Amino acid sequence: MSDELEAAGAAATAGLAARVVDGRADEAPTPPQEPPASCRNCGLRIGGAYCAGCGQSAHFHRSLLHFGEEVLHGLLHFDGKAWRTVLLLASRPGLLTRRYIDGQRTRYVSPLALFLFTTFLMYFVFSVTGSVAVAPQQLSDADRAAARAELTAAIDEARADVTQHEAALVSARDQRSGVADAEAALTTARKSLQVVEAALAVFDKTAVDPATGTAPPLGEWVSESASRIETGHPALDEAIRHQLKNPELAWYRLKNTAYKFSFLLIPISLPFLWLMFALRRDVALYDHAVFCLYSLSFMSLLFSAVALLSLTPLDASLALITLVVPPLHMFAQLRDAYGLRARSALWRTAALLAVAGIAFLLFLALVAVIGLR
Repeated sequence: MSDELEAAGAAATAGLAARVVDGRADEAPTPPQEPPASCRNCGLRIGGAYCAGCGQSAHFHRSLLHFGEEVLHGLLHFDGKAWRTVLLLASRPGLLTRRYIDGQRTRYVSPLALFLFTTFLMYFVFSVTGSVAVAPQQLSDADRAAARAELTAAIDEARADVTQHEAALVSARDQRSGVADAEAALTTARKSLQVVEAALAVFDKTAVDPATGTAPPLGEWVSESASRIETGHPALDEAIRHQLKNPELAWYRLKNTAYKFSFLLIPISLPFLWLMFALRRDVALYDHAVFCLYSLSFMSLLFSAVALLSLTPLDASLALITLVVPPLHMFAQLRDAYGLRARSALWRTAALLAVAGIAFLLFLALVAVIGLR
């Protein structure tokens, strides 16, 4: 429950922060019933709905009801521009990006404000949907049997792979060629087998004890399985085992670090985007930043929707959604935002998918270093 409350608080904070970032330029003025003679902020005489010196509204609120209205407005309304921006982001992302770059900004939520809100909205959705996920010990007997059969089959496949690489190493030694590569491949195969065997051991530990009717605590069987970890680097093994002594705390720290430092995805991605358009003199880094912020905002909304759909009977189509929608959205955004032809947008979409994977791996590495230090 504390995770859900923290996520809700983070989403509310992000909504209000996004509202401040985005400004209130298009907000309809509320004429004061009794306008003050001078501005309460800078002291200049007021002749209308706003102060000519500092821009503060002449209408002065002092009620909890209005404070609650401000919170809801910051969370859900985004100064009346949210629906227009989100609909265009989903249907014509490149057009939205191009318009904002060209200076048409009054009618749309700024990319930074939208990114702030959608990121923490995803945090809230993931916290809520993750809390209702089915634990291994809650599976039915048939589902447990099927899951265990899959793990057993994976172990058999990993053992066969190890046997194959052992034979390849013997052959390489006989031929005195490629021994180092064969040894590296065999080491990788053995590590993969250890991972799958550890996964089966963890799965078996989650079984409910018929005598007590309870399953062992999460920390107990995760810590026991962590003792089997061998990456080949003793310092790394010890760090992993230390964190897994309290897996709930480790996961909590990783999750919160990921949300707090999600903005790092922007500077990580910008150099790759710059390289893709290095020969375009009419494209600036600012354009790439707008592109990244709007693209990441859409992906956050998409994954939030997928997480919510996972709780419904429509969950069978989620894999297709997550595989098809992102590249199609990237293609549409690239083509209209940068004025590309179909072929040029297509190869850049493929490159951008690779860039997204690299950026995400770098981001995860940074999160692990910061969150588990």
